[in-house]
Amino acid sequence: MKIAVCIKRVPDTETRIKIGADGKSIDESGVKFVPNPFDEYAVEEALKLKEQTNGEVVAVCLGPDASQETLRTALAMGADRGILLKVESLPQDPLVVARALAAELEQGGYDLVLFGKLAVDDYDQAVGSMVGELLGLPSVSAVTRLEITDGHATAQREVEGGVEVVEFTLPAIVTAEKGLNEPRYPALRGIMLAKKKPLDIKDLELDEGGIEVLELTLPPDRKAGRIIGEGAAAVPALVDALRNEAKVL
Repeated sequence: MKIAVCIKRVPDTETRIKIGADGKSIDESGVKFVPNPFDEYAVEEALKLKEQTNGEVVAVCLGPDASQETLRTALAMGADRGILLKVESLPQDPLVVARALAAELEQGGYDLVLFGKLAVDDYDQAVGSMVGELLGLPSVSAVTRLEITDGHATAQREVEGGVEVVEFTLPAIVTAEKGLNEPRYPALRGIMLAKKKPLDIKDLELDEGGIEVLELTLPPDRKAGRIIGEGAAAVPALVDALRNEAKVL
């Protein structure tokens, strides 16, 4: 089985974000970048399937030159090779991203393409499904369990009040939800081997698409709290503050 995993370089969720001088982007100085956490579930699932079928796992990333580090992480986990679709900056329009990835994946002859459910920097949750539509393949999103046998697959998705079971044939697109598995940590041997694994870099030029960021703003500072009183005597004042100030009652 030949499996592609599409991954993205994103800021660490614990990094303090500053807005850049242009007011439309983040200041990347001092920002730690990591592989998108949801994509790590996709990589782990690909590696598990590879171990069962003696297949090949190809990590694909669209991003700047620094995304090589993100791909090396996937290679250290166990992916066989990487492909960097190199761009100066990522467009905001997910359809532009999906078209670039679909063009690369279409010529790869993959049996399965895995994505993370969403990227934690933009929360679009769109690219994986868009790639499926562009390639004309079955697409199942937010999968929490996946089983594949003889070209057929069964996936489970958590929905409100229950679990949805989806059956489909390969090739297909699947996006991974948290809980699908527990991603492995790259071992020292894997990190050393990753330096020697092939990483193909392809330069791309993409348009910005139909979405433009006009301005970024930080959330307003939270107002300082205050102690209304103590004990039962403070209840009327608390109710009044919740009703007339916070307006939540």
